[in-house]
This record gives sequence, C-alpha cells and structure tokens, in this order.
Amino acid sequence: MASSTRQRWSRRELVALAIGLLGAGLLRLALLPTVGLRDDTDQFAGWVHRLATDLPLGQAYRMDLTFGPVMVYLFQLMGLLQPAFQAATDASDPAVRAVIKLPAGIADLGIAVVVAWLLRDRPRPAIAAALAVVFVPVTWFVSAWWGQFEAIYALFGLLAVAAALSGHPIWAGIALGLAVSIKPQALPFLVPFAAWILASEGWRVAGRSALAGLATVAILWVPFLADGGPGAYLRNIGAYQDGVFAVMSLRAWNPWWILQSSAAGDAFLPDTAALLGPLTPRMIGYGLAAVLELGVFLLVFRARTPRGLLLGAAAAVLVAYLALTTMHERYSWAALVFLAPLLADRRVAVAWVVLAAATFANYLAAIPIVAGGAPLLPIDGPLGIAGSVAITGVGLAVVWLLAEEARGGGSRAASRRPNDNRGDPGR
Repeated sequence: MASSTRQRWSRRELVALAIGLLGAGLLRLALLPTVGLRDDTDQFAGWVHRLATDLPLGQAYRMDLTFGPVMVYLFQLMGLLQPAFQAATDASDPAVRAVIKLPAGIADLGIAVVVAWLLRDRPRPAIAAALAVVFVPVTWFVSAWWGQFEAIYALFGLLAVAAALSGHPIWAGIALGLAVSIKPQALPFLVPFAAWILASEGWRVAGRSALAGLATVAILWVPFLADGGPGAYLRNIGAYQDGVFAVMSLRAWNPWWILQSSAAGDAFLPDTAALLGPLTPRMIGYGLAAVLELGVFLLVFRARTPRGLLLGAAAAVLVAYLALTTMHERYSWAALVFLAPLLADRRVAVAWVVLAAATFANYLAAIPIVAGGAPLLPIDGPLGIAGSVAITGVGLAVVWLLAEEARGGGSRAASRRPNDNRGDPGR
C-alpha cells in the first residue's frame, strides 16, 4: 500500500539508480572469470559436468549435492548454456567460472532492485540503500569473487517481504518455498514470516500461504522422487554435518568461535563431544537457537509492521548464525539484505555498517584471496574475538530494535484493519 507522502521519481533519480546498477553489474562482470574459491567452484563444475554428460536430472542426488532442487535446475541450465562443461570437470576454465558465478551476480542486482522498490515512496533513500547493498564488498565478494550462492536464496527471501507487504501472502509463501529449496540456510526465514502473516492476516490466510510454500517445494522435488532424491539430499547434508563440518565454528566469527579459538587457537574443536554433562555444543546450539527463534516469532507477531518483518527476518538469520555450531563465515549474509531497506534509521545504519565491516574482515581472515596464499588477516587471536563480539553485538542490537518495534507495533496495529499494515518499511 502506497503511503500518503509518496514522492514521484524524477528522471535524474531514475538515471542515477540505473547508472549505479550498471556500474555494479560491470564490477561483477569483471570478477566473474577470476579464480575465486576454487575448492568449491571445482566441486560445482564437477556437478554441472555430470549433469551435462552422463547423469540424468532425476538422478542428480547420486552425487554429494547439499543444495536443494532449485540449484540442481540451475546447474543443468549452466551445462546447457556453456558447452565447456562437456569436458570441464573442474573450474580451471575462466568461462566455466564465469557461468558458475553468473546467477549469484544477477541475484545481487535483483536484491538492489527489490530494495529500491520497497522504498519506492522515497526515491533518494531508495537509491542510497539499493546501491549500498550492491556495492558493499560483502555482497560482490561472495557472489562474483568466491562464486557462492547466498544471494540467490536471499533474493527470494526479500521477494517474500515484497509480496507480504503488498498484500500477497500466497506469493510470499511461494517465494519462501523457492528460498528453502536452494539452501537450508534459508530455513530461519520461515520464523518471522509465519509470525507476521499469522498476526496480520489470520489463521486462514496463513494456512493458505503455508500450503502454497509446501506445494512449491513438493513440485520442485517431483523429478527426483523416483530416485529417492529427498532422502539422498538429507543424507548428503548429514554426511557433511557429521563429517568435515562437525566443528564448533567453521571460521565463523560468533560466540562458538570465541570458545573454540580460546581453547584451541586456530584448530577446530568438535561440536559432538560432551561439553556440559551429556550435552554437546551442537545440542546446546540447537536449544539456544530454538528458544531465540521463538522469541523472534513472538516479537514479530506482536509488532505486525513492515519494519517488524524486516527486523525479524534479519534477527532470525543472526540468531541462527550466533547460536548454531558448524556455521560458515558467510551465513550471516542475508541479514544485511533484510536490513538494507531500513538504512534511513541511523541505528540500523550503524548496525549494518558494523556487521558489513566485521563480516568482510571475517572473509579476509578465513580464506586466502589468492589460491595457495595466506589470508590477509589473522583468523584467531584478538581480531577474531573482536569480530565475534562485534557481530554478536549487532545481533543483540537487531533483536533489541525488534523488541522496541513490538512494544509500539501492537497499538499501531490495533488501530487499523488486520490486513492493512503495508506501507513504507523504512519509516
């Protein structure tokens, strides 16, 4: 619903946004052929090669895939678009690397467009927020340099926000179904959306939205059912979770990293060994995450505002990142996306800048920029602890802002119809 103070976009403002997006696109195009994170891009190239040569789509999960079906469709499309995958079994070919990175680079630009659309009533803040999210190094470093796919599921999460705030909860459910069918890291998105749609639209509409999401997931899995794809997918995730990733923190600066680095320096500690009586770090993490996500649900349910939904989505991502073990350094990425439409609030802007800076430092400390080299920053020691404290502080600040919104949201929501809570999220 448009606000009563809606401003028209001038030609200069439209041109400024277009030029900014063009510059962001050119930056990504320049980075697409770069080496990036070869361990992962080699694995992706191997999967695409198999799908392009000897493995039918429905049998994709005979490989060690840990992505949902949306990514399998994208991998097959990559093989169809780039003939080099017929022979390429790794990412040594720059053309292969470029094709692997392209979908996430496009998703980056899509995120900027959706941010601008959410703030369409205020052109200048819309331009500033859209260009901030597309030019901040955290975004292009992950997509166009490393070749990771966080931007794709984050885009669908933000599209779900746009749909919900526009009064289309069914489309929001479909977008969320697509998001969780890309990577399991999108699962925290479900918490704030469930609360917001339930509070603002009621049980019946919330049920239809949930059914739309479940139907989307089910349809996406249809080609893989005959070969047992869903079960193989879960086994693949479990194999990684209980194997190479079975550590307190996989270089992610969070409270588990503080504990792990304080006890073992730059070595990894298992998250399956008893820590408190019979409780393991993984069990403790699941329990903490469940309690904190429930808190996010209740706060969003009480807030019932566009701002509350965005803060809740960011809080849900950060809660998972801070509470769970086995986190990677980039798994807080989507929180920056959900906070971007709120950057006109100085407190959110400060939290966003701190999160972006600490996360980018985490990237530079976790993995070398040049293959075979050393990271630019030390991953352990005072810097790692300071970075973990900073990101934890941002998580607490976002939850606090959400709680503040919940305190005022109930009275605002009570003064209007239950489904009349759209508007400018960046008020």
